[in-house]
Amino acid sequence: MAGGAGDRLQPLTRERSKAAVPFGGKFRIIDFTLSNCINSGLRRVYVLTQYRSESLNHHVQNGWGISSSGLGDFIYCVPAQQKLGAEWYKGTADAVRQNLDLITAKAAEDILILSGDHIYKMNYIQMLVSHRRKKADLTVSAIRERKEQAAGALGVLEVDQEYKLVGFEEKPAQPKTLAEAPDFALASMGVYIFKASTLLEVLQEPGDDFGRQIIPGMIGGQRNVFVYDYEKENQIEDFKIEVKDGIREKLLVERTRDSSYWKDVGTIDSYYEASMDLLGVDTPFNLYGEKWMLRTYQRPLPPSKFVLGGKASESIVCDGCVISGGTVWNSILSPGVVVERGAEVERAVLFDGVIIEPGARVKRAIIDKDSKIRAGALIGYDPEADKSRGCTISDNGIVVVPKGTEII
Repeated sequence: MAGGAGDRLQPLTRERSKAAVPFGGKFRIIDFTLSNCINSGLRRVYVLTQYRSESLNHHVQNGWGISSSGLGDFIYCVPAQQKLGAEWYKGTADAVRQNLDLITAKAAEDILILSGDHIYKMNYIQMLVSHRRKKADLTVSAIRERKEQAAGALGVLEVDQEYKLVGFEEKPAQPKTLAEAPDFALASMGVYIFKASTLLEVLQEPGDDFGRQIIPGMIGGQRNVFVYDYEKENQIEDFKIEVKDGIREKLLVERTRDSSYWKDVGTIDSYYEASMDLLGVDTPFNLYGEKWMLRTYQRPLPPSKFVLGGKASESIVCDGCVISGGTVWNSILSPGVVVERGAEVERAVLFDGVIIEPGARVKRAIIDKDSKIRAGALIGYDPEADKSRGCTISDNGIVVVPKGTEII
């Protein structure tokens, strides 16, 4: 499911869909869901697109060309086509309903429905095993979230002792919390496994959204609906590389930390927080694993270089960057970024091709692709000045510079 307009991520979604927003330097958000599919051995994937999908289509075509007619492997982007009338997708369930021909043509036993805009690692086969063992009609994956984070943002679940679903509220203002953890709610991750026959049945009934209508309507009847405890049941052992005294060491990442990370990056603040989670030594989310590889499309660029005393610390610096006398700290530099002499970049995310000219200073900001911060300019120091130059300021004070902007 990659068709959302992503209004809460504006201006990053002004010209691209939410799933196509860059993340972690060289990735797009959808790469994490697609990597989970490939690493789980699931290689028949439809990506349902709708709003501003050109960038996403190009990315999937260039970076995810696994299609093999002989083996039956594919990742296909499927645009909204008004198959059932004049309406575009009216919700998540309606998007699947309008593409039921894709399901019936494959004669599948189970259907895995995913969101293309979350950051996490998950072995979907482990969830499928649980789904089939319980003979479930539907299994919903869930994670514990602080109640203030879930309020108005996530679907909240209620379960009995056997983890059978007994209640579902979509984005409630006052989420019901867990009895054993009153500060936390059990939140839906937007990961569903339906028995194919059940999915075909429930989509004949009214309702355009899984969270608001379809899933609540399945509770309390004859259908078996269970919740998969992502934090307890999802197990991914992975490695990261550390260099100590010039010697490379392979360290096993504590799986209960790394593999239980999940983030909905649907707002500027949550996107920024997830980006900052990638930095430092002991990160809650590991990009550097060798077993659970994260894949993407990469342009052929030269290595990054640091000249004229340029330096970067506690940062991610992608290929093609030039740090020419500038200083970068606790930041993410996407491919092709230039930071010139005397410039300072602090706790910022810079997209492809951004140029920070001499003496410019940037902090707590997200700068979209191909923007230029001219010599001596300041970003992140004066909110009113930033707004007057066309920037967006998030609730937590993160400055977002739109794509192709020149800041003087």
